[in-house]
Amino acid sequence: MSSRNPILTSLNRLKLGIFATNGQGAAMTTVPEAYRATWPLSVKTAQQADNAGFEAVVPYARWKGYSTDKSADPSGTVFDPYTWAAGLSQVTSNIGLFVTSHAPTVHPILAAKQCATIDIMSGGRLGINVVGGWNKPELEMFGAPLKEHDQRYDLLAEWIQIVEKLWTEADEFDFNGKFFTVTGGSSQPKPLQTPHPPIMNAGGSDRGRRFACEYSNMCFVIVKSEDPEKIRAEVDLYKRTARDEFGRDVQVWSFGFVVQRDTQAEADKYLHHYSVECENKGVADGWMAMQKEQTQLMPPAALPGFRQRFVAGSGGFPLVGTPDRIAERLALLSSCGVDGMLLTWVDFVEGLDGFNRHVMPRLEKIGIRKPFVKSAQLGVAQR
Repeated sequence: MSSRNPILTSLNRLKLGIFATNGQGAAMTTVPEAYRATWPLSVKTAQQADNAGFEAVVPYARWKGYSTDKSADPSGTVFDPYTWAAGLSQVTSNIGLFVTSHAPTVHPILAAKQCATIDIMSGGRLGINVVGGWNKPELEMFGAPLKEHDQRYDLLAEWIQIVEKLWTEADEFDFNGKFFTVTGGSSQPKPLQTPHPPIMNAGGSDRGRRFACEYSNMCFVIVKSEDPEKIRAEVDLYKRTARDEFGRDVQVWSFGFVVQRDTQAEADKYLHHYSVECENKGVADGWMAMQKEQTQLMPPAALPGFRQRFVAGSGGFPLVGTPDRIAERLALLSSCGVDGMLLTWVDFVEGLDGFNRHVMPRLEKIGIRKPFVKSAQLGVAQR
C-alpha cells in the first residue's frame, strides 16, 4: 500500500489518536468543563494532536441522541464526520483524518466519492471507520430499521466491497447483492492512497471479529480485562484470525479515557467526581439500554459492572493517575500487542496539553514512541 498516512507509515510501536471530538467526547457527565462540539475546539484539539505527532483523529457518527432525558441530551449534538474531516484537512499537516460512516445511512457511491475527495484534500491522510449501526431510533429515522446482528455485517460487507471497487477499478462494473445493486459503477477521481485509504472496524462478536479481520486494516477492540495474558490473548486472536483465515496483517487498536493528575489520589478523586457524582444519568441510562439490546460488545450480564467505565469514557480502558502511571499503563497495552490507542479526556484541550507535556516524553523514554519532529517550512513529519 502506497501512503503517507501515518496510520500506515508511523514507526511508533504504540500509535496514538484522539476520539470523539466531533461530539460530546466519551464522558457522560454534567461537569461544566466537559467537552462540547464546536468548530474552534475541533480545530484546536486536532492541531494539538497534530503538533505532538499523534497518528489519528477519529470521529463517531451520530444522527440522533439516545438519552432518556430529552431536555438535557448532548448525545445527539454531533458534527457530520465527512465534512468535519474535510475541514480539518485544511488546518492540519501530518495527522491521519478519519471519517466514520454507517452503512445504512450513507450510500456506498456517495461514501466513495466523498472519501476520495477528502483524501485528495488532505494529501493522502484519510482513513474510514465503517460501522453497521446500533442506535435503533436513528436508523428508523432513515427508514432503515435495525437489522438482526449478523445481517448488519452482511450488509456492511457488500457496502465496503462496492466502495473498494469504486476506489480501485478503472472500468465500470455491475454489482448485484442482497442489499445493494449498482449498474455501471464508476467513481473519479480515485483516492491518492493506493490501493485505497486504510479501513477501521470495531467488531466485538465472533461475526464482527471475522468481518474486521477480513476487510479492515485496523481492528478496533474494547480491552475488557486488566490481566496482561487475557489482553494478549484477545489481541492475538484478531491477528491470528486475519493471518490464518484471510492472509492479511492487521493492526489492533483500542481506546482509553485519560484522567491525569499530579497524584493518584487526585486522579481517583476527579474520576469519581465526574463519573459518579456528576453522571449524566439520562445519557448513561440510554447508552446502557441500547448496549444491552442492540450490540454484542460484551455479555449483557457484564454490562452493569461496567457502568462507571462507560460513563467515564464509553467503556474505554482506564488511564488514570500520574504521568508515570499513565505511561506504564500504555506500555502494558503495547507489550500485549496493542498497536494503537484512541484517547479521550473530559476536557480535551487541557488534557491534551498535559499529556503532550508530561506523558509523551515518558513514552519516548521507554521506547514505544519516537520523538516527533515537524518541519515548519514543509509541514512534513519525521517519525
